Amino acid sequence: MILDDDPSGDWTQTGVFRCAADVYRIPLPLPMDGLRAVNVYAMPDAEGWTLIDSGWALAQSRELLAAALDELGAGLGDVRRFLVTHVHRDHYTQAVALRREFGGRVALGLGEKPGLDEVNRVDEHDAFQAQRSRLLRAGAHVLVETLAKLRPEPGDPSVWAAPDDWITDGEEIAVGPDRRLTAVETPGHTRGHLVFADDAAGLLFAGDHVLPRITPSIGFEPAPTANPLGAFLASLQLVRSRPDADLLPAHGPVGMRVHERVDALLEHHGARLDATLAAVREGRHSAFAVAEALTWTRHERRLPELDPFNSMLAILETAAHLDVLVERGAVTVASQGGVAHYTT
Repeated sequence: MILDDDPSGDWTQTGVFRCAADVYRIPLPLPMDGLRAVNVYAMPDAEGWTLIDSGWALAQSRELLAAALDELGAGLGDVRRFLVTHVHRDHYTQAVALRREFGGRVALGLGEKPGLDEVNRVDEHDAFQAQRSRLLRAGAHVLVETLAKLRPEPGDPSVWAAPDDWITDGEEIAVGPDRRLTAVETPGHTRGHLVFADDAAGLLFAGDHVLPRITPSIGFEPAPTANPLGAFLASLQLVRSRPDADLLPAHGPVGMRVHERVDALLEHHGARLDATLAAVREGRHSAFAVAEALTWTRHERRLPELDPFNSMLAILETAAHLDVLVERGAVTVASQGGVAHYTT
């Protein structure tokens, strides 16, 4: 049964939810406690369907996507195209897996090519190779040793195959006879992240760039740029300069307006930069030490309370805030024993 979307309900509930004219939200499960689900958006297209994002390549996710499409009178083979906002596993890999079976096309932002190339270059059993040097620079040597002992389950490397089409910034994409999406490059969460704007309908398919309840991770990708938070803040300003729209996020409920949430995210990071600067002034000179002074998640947890993966995200994000403060001239940085040492 297709239901009208209810922003007050449980957004992770499985099913098909109509969130705009000819736009259907399909939440698919994730194998982790934090995010819980990813929203895939389905739209009728010429002789089939276009999906924005695809979900994680998991048996349960595939089954639920097939059931949702069945509610729409379609099947997995009717998906002619995936428009993927970015190359993280929960957005990209199921598109590639389904392409292998049914032949639909996969499209990804051109800015994601360095990250995808790096994923296919490194040893899949060394899950955190890309983050190791940055964690050492942050002074998180013990965490690096902990992460080195973690051995993830071997995955299917074929789900990281290249897309059929690379999308460029500003590209216009036709979906059916009447809908036109504009691809807007919004680097930060990843270096080639895209949002898709339907200006005529007043919709923004925001991926992980603008999320209604949480802030996206910064700096967790295989080939990060030098200043990912600076890029993220600039991308938020770019989205704020565009026409306001209904927010259709990859994680969380619909029902919020884009400008309202962007303003809140900018305010959050402003406060976070202030807290980071205060920690440096108190004598905390590494990203690891600063991260210990801050609180994390909506539950205001301390760094030692986080599991190793989320500790890594916290430290990398702290380093990203410190790099913005360096760029703004609020702190200086010098290397001491391979660790970035920040002072005011």
